[in-house]
Amino acid sequence: MEKKRTSPAGRPRGFDADEALERAMLVFWKHGYEGAGTACLAKAMGISTTSMYAAFGNKEQLFRKALERYTEGPSAYLARAVEEPTALGVATAVLAGAVRTTTGPSRPQGCLGVHGALTTSQSGEEVRDLLVSWRDNGYCCLEKRFRRAVEEGDLPADTDPALLARYVTTFAYGIAVQAASGVCREELQQLADAALRTWPPR
Repeated sequence: MEKKRTSPAGRPRGFDADEALERAMLVFWKHGYEGAGTACLAKAMGISTTSMYAAFGNKEQLFRKALERYTEGPSAYLARAVEEPTALGVATAVLAGAVRTTTGPSRPQGCLGVHGALTTSQSGEEVRDLLVSWRDNGYCCLEKRFRRAVEEGDLPADTDPALLARYVTTFAYGIAVQAASGVCREELQQLADAALRTWPPR
């Protein structure tokens, strides 16, 4: 039985909005912003385009909601990683999370935040800018955490936290690109392990 949700006007909505958003996220993850047509999205969500617009707004608004879901779900490993007690533990958790998330057997390969708007027309500029900000936010979280590690003596005093954060995020996004190209989980994890053998990079 379909779960009922209440619309803003108070009328019962005949579909599970949470499940529909999950399906939309997967479509955007697989096809990117422009590759995911509204008809394709509505079909995957199991609703009409009219219901889709009524529940989630236009395509860009739906994408923003899907990205929020991705951040709080598949990509939540970053928020957990910065809680690790050491900087090396943080970096290890970030790269392992990137490998795990981008190579899941039941989900699209790659990263929604990396591939979502790599190629967009002028109409997709706001989405491209949104994803640039999304990636920058991840970088800033790591830079702040590594700065703290320097202050606490966990990293050498001459470590550049910004450069180190850029190193880790660049490698993590590279993992996503390689995963989308079909590189297997085992090989990507080996690459991640190799990247951390000379921690911190000089």
